Formats: sequence, C-alpha cells, structure tokens
Amino acid sequence: MRYPFVRPKFYLRLIKDITGFIVKPQYVTIRDISVRNKIYETLGLFLVKIVFSLLVANILAIFYEPKNITDAHMSERFTPLALLLVGGAILPLYEEVCFRLSLKFKPIYVGFTSAGLTYYIVTKAIYRTNLSLVDESFAARIIWSLLLGLLLYALTYRKKFAKSLSVYWKKNIRFIYYLSCILFAWLHIFNFELTRTNVLLLPIITLPQLFSASIAGYTRLSFGFRYPLFVHMGTNLLFISLTFLPLD
Repeated sequence: MRYPFVRPKFYLRLIKDITGFIVKPQYVTIRDISVRNKIYETLGLFLVKIVFSLLVANILAIFYEPKNITDAHMSERFTPLALLLVGGAILPLYEEVCFRLSLKFKPIYVGFTSAGLTYYIVTKAIYRTNLSLVDESFAARIIWSLLLGLLLYALTYRKKFAKSLSVYWKKNIRFIYYLSCILFAWLHIFNFELTRTNVLLLPIITLPQLFSASIAGYTRLSFGFRYPLFVHMGTNLLFISLTFLPLD
C-alpha cells in the first residue's frame, strides 16, 4: 500500500469499512494486517473524521452554534503549553479510558473505566465543575472514583464471573459499542450551557462527537487501544493549535 492518502479508492474503502462495522460491530481484533497498514488506516480515518467534523460543524453553525464553555474556561485557566498538554494529551487519554478501553473485556479495564466514568459523572452532574479543576471537591471526586473502580475490579476479577462476563461482552458487543458511542457523544452536552435549546438539540449538536466515537470504537476493536488514542490526541492537538493562530 504505497502512498494511499492520495488515492480516492482508499477513502472510499475506509468509509465502506466503517459503515459496515457500525451496522454490524465485530469483537474480533484484525491480526492479519501489518502495523504500518494499521497506521495508514488510522491516519486515513483521522482525515475522514476531520473532514466530516468540520463539514457538520459548519452546517450546524448556519442554523445554531452553541458556545463551548469548557473550551473557553480551559483557555482562560491554562497557558498555551499547559493547554496543549491537558487538552491534547491528558484529556484524550482519560476519555479513551472511559469510553473505549473496556470495549475489550478485562477486569482491570472495567476498573479503570468505571473509575473514570464515576469521576466524570460526579464532577459534572454533582459538583458541576471542570474535570481538570483542582478545588476543594477534587479529593472527594478522586476518592469516590477510586473506590468504585476498585470495587468493580474486585468483583469482576473472580475467575468464574470474569469468564461469564467475557462471553457476555463478545455476544453483546453491538449493544456495548453503541452505548459507548452514545455516552461519549451525549455527555459532551456538559461542554455547553444546559439551556432548554441545547438539551433539545442534544442529538444534533453532538453529531461530530458521535461520529468520532464511532470511528474510535472501530479502531479500538479492530486494531487496539493505542490507535484511537493517537487519533484523539491528534485531533485535539490540531484544533487547539488552530486557536493560537492570529485572527487579524
């Protein structure tokens, strides 16, 4: 596969693959493909994702453009270098652990994912603060998350239970994949003001995140965890870097 990025057939095949996967998700990791080709596939999906996200965002902006308060708060609180580190590396790693790591079942994955999701929900829904904000509630948020993560890890680590869950995961990967995509997309509502309009338009204004989650879930299940992580980091780093460009 030499220089696939200049071949339209490459992108048409990628779109066909991801569409087929969304219709019928598969649990099996693709092993008969080289690391180089996995990287090609991942980069190709990254480009498809960027084009689709920009297209949808610009179409939505014609009719309605909600303000992303999370991005605004992070820009105010962090220096450019810290923003690149937090928004381009730490948060993507955190979100991939929350929403993609446990698409493949392992007790330790369940522990990490449940801890991460607990931290997300407690932070956003209960304390109504920013994930990266270290304030008086930070210790409580961390403790609750670690306790639940350790508890679920201890429960799922039992041999018979782990074996049953592994079988369940494989048989129900379609439901688990769809759930992870919807959760990832719809929890991004907390990036915007919780107005009636934003809540009613939730499925529409989070379409870019839903598409991103679909691609990330595909790459995680097909190639492994590090591939959607690199795509997520690359996307965030790209868009954060664009905000540093002078507008005048």
